[in-house]
Amino acid sequence: MTDKLQTALLILAVGEFSVGILGNAFIGLVNCVDWVKKRKIASIDLILTSLAISRICLLCIILLDCSTLVLYPDVYATGKQMRIIDFFWTLTNHLNIWFATCLSIYYFFKIANFFHPVFLWMKWRIDREIFWILLGCLVLSVFISLPATENLNADFRRCVKAKRKTNLTWSCRVNKNQHASTKLFLNLVTLLPFSVFLMSFFLLILSLHRHIRQMQLSATGCRDPSTEAHVRALKAVISFLLLFIAYCLCFLIATSSYFMSETELAVIFGESIALIYPSTHSFILILGNNKLRHASLRVLWKVMHILKVRQF
Repeated sequence: MTDKLQTALLILAVGEFSVGILGNAFIGLVNCVDWVKKRKIASIDLILTSLAISRICLLCIILLDCSTLVLYPDVYATGKQMRIIDFFWTLTNHLNIWFATCLSIYYFFKIANFFHPVFLWMKWRIDREIFWILLGCLVLSVFISLPATENLNADFRRCVKAKRKTNLTWSCRVNKNQHASTKLFLNLVTLLPFSVFLMSFFLLILSLHRHIRQMQLSATGCRDPSTEAHVRALKAVISFLLLFIAYCLCFLIATSSYFMSETELAVIFGESIALIYPSTHSFILILGNNKLRHASLRVLWKVMHILKVRQF
């Protein structure tokens, strides 16, 4: 029964992976083609492309881990292969959070209406510094991810596969305590970009509230372009917030699975649900971006035209 459930969850993960690759690859392809044509790339396109690439890598790592658990479970008894997987999973996970935070910050500076000198200066500088900000996020994520492999040695992996062996009880307890402290550190580190994300989110709501009040006082209505931009940005940010919370809960299940009775099943369940976030949020970003939305409509029209022609 457990094997059948693992297989079903793996099939679900493959479906989610395919959808996620399709959406994120579309974002990256459209922006890269536009970059080649114009020989320059807009800041928002650079952020979206970086986010899409990080999510493609995250999807690949999660699916690789799921497939390894189901198809090659003996690999979990060795430390070398799983160190590589855990390092890149932690790296892509943190990259995803930082790049999504950069996206919310960019929305905030480009759309919000504040008149503080510091805000106006950062609003003017954000386009020039966005490349270096993304590069800094990459370097910081690599630095943060290094502790993920310190205690994921062969002894720890043998503990995972040999829970019922009494002669490994003491070493397993020591390794699990080290693993728990490392995972706690990595989860606490994600609070930093998430706090910045929440701050920009609430400031964006405050900016929208102030803008609507000003429009109502001037009796010019509240559905002007600035209001529409606020609403579109908030939709993208709120969708990210909800999906990210669900992803974090599933991520905690997966990373805490070594303390559960059915380790492999808990990992596969957590990872199959966690795939929903990087798979679906890309389509929300496509619908919220004019260029990506128009490109997707053109692709759909061409696909429908080809299918219609083949029918005749």
